[in-house]
Amino acid sequence: MQPHTPEQFPAAYAAAVLDQNAAAFLALYTPDARVFDTWGVWMYEGTAARQASIEAWLGSLGDERVQVRFENVHTTTTATLAVLTATCRYAAIGPDGRELRAMHNRLTWALTCEAGQWHIAHEHTSAPIGFGDLRAILSRDAA
Repeated sequence: MQPHTPEQFPAAYAAAVLDQNAAAFLALYTPDARVFDTWGVWMYEGTAARQASIEAWLGSLGDERVQVRFENVHTTTTATLAVLTATCRYAAIGPDGRELRAMHNRLTWALTCEAGQWHIAHEHTSAPIGFGDLRAILSRDAA
């Protein structure tokens, strides 16, 4: 189900990831969404550029699930534009329900509303980089 307000996007995103539903995940975005991802690729331009990587990620999980928890969510909304910022915790959950590993990142979404439908037009994820070792800090506890 497509979210009706920007505030509903974190729950819809988390559900699509938990369900390993690439179609529902990609439906949250505009067809020409620009995504600055944390992992491996500098930028994705549009669904076609990103679809294979999302399907590969969700398809690679096997019997694991990924539970996404949004924290420190802040939303600023006008009639046709919203900006949502948050920190996200991604946790791999085994078939027995046990947490296997987890990481954090930072997220900014720019959402647009056309004909009453909200979608993510831009996403930027990041992690801070340690000064001493130039490695990504993927745990808020380590920052």
